[in-house]
Amino acid sequence: MSKVELVKIVKPLINWYQKEKRDLPWRRTEDPYKIWISEIMLQQTRVEAVKEYYKRFIKEIPTLESLADIDEDKLLKLWEGLGYYSRARNLKKCAQEIIKNNMKTLPGDYNSLKSLPGIGPYAAGAIGSIAFHLKTPAIDGNVMRVMSRIHEDARELNLKVRQEYYQRLQEIMPNNTRDFTESLMELGALICLPNGSPLCNKCPLSFLCQSYHHHTMQNFPTKTKEKERKIVEKTILIFEYKGKYGIQKRSDSGLLASMYEFYAIDQKLNLEEIINKLSLKKDEIKILGSAKHIFSHLEWHMEGYLIKCKEAPNLSLMWATKEEIKNKYSIPNAYLKYIKKLF
Repeated sequence: MSKVELVKIVKPLINWYQKEKRDLPWRRTEDPYKIWISEIMLQQTRVEAVKEYYKRFIKEIPTLESLADIDEDKLLKLWEGLGYYSRARNLKKCAQEIIKNNMKTLPGDYNSLKSLPGIGPYAAGAIGSIAFHLKTPAIDGNVMRVMSRIHEDARELNLKVRQEYYQRLQEIMPNNTRDFTESLMELGALICLPNGSPLCNKCPLSFLCQSYHHHTMQNFPTKTKEKERKIVEKTILIFEYKGKYGIQKRSDSGLLASMYEFYAIDQKLNLEEIINKLSLKKDEIKILGSAKHIFSHLEWHMEGYLIKCKEAPNLSLMWATKEEIKNKYSIPNAYLKYIKKLF
């Protein structure tokens, strides 16, 4: 599709967006800090899930300075449940770097944004166009899907195609960069839906969409075979002693870095094996059942047990009350099934 044809999307797309856009808290601000927080939260997370996290985060950490100074445990607790916790740690690193460079807010330059921790091409494009009115498209999965259907583009949506879409959208980007960026993402979220089920009868771009005219919407974007996730089997032991529960802090690097978890063994043990391994009595143990948690690259398959101890076990554990687990220590969502059973 030529530049002249693609430019025809601008006016109807923005008109549609201004009438149909969702009322979201981060759309009511011009503050680059708040826009940045929302864009990082929205990566790989549903809008509805982000709303309350965003409000709570901004209330507790309202400024760049407060983010740079926040205790990491408190930061991760505020992020608990959003997943991909490196995003939260990178927010703090980013704030510290900005302040170290004697800046009062994020830089209003695409390449400078992209050089900061946790800000890749998509986030730099979104922050640049929404907060600083730069002609920097934000190419997320929604936009890639819209573009592939408009063009009837059967190519795999790789980095090369992403860069091509960036250039094409940058060429037609109007001065109202904020609404243009938001409108493309909103169209993908509300109308140009994935899995072959777009709402074409409501789409402001159906008049030029090639896949709509040829009834091939369900074929785009081209699906790539997902890599199989690695299965990790775990035994989760929740020790209860004098009304408190044993937790331990994970490593400062790697998966779920610096978060807290219950005592975990990286293999599946049955009841007898647990009794023998830890010299326990059968009446001290309650079976909590199986649970599964899916990460992007692996799956945890877990068996959980509650162990009511008469004496503190000889293990490196911290002891926390239910209230502390609820309000102070950041526990990964992987353990949510067990937490709900107990608390």
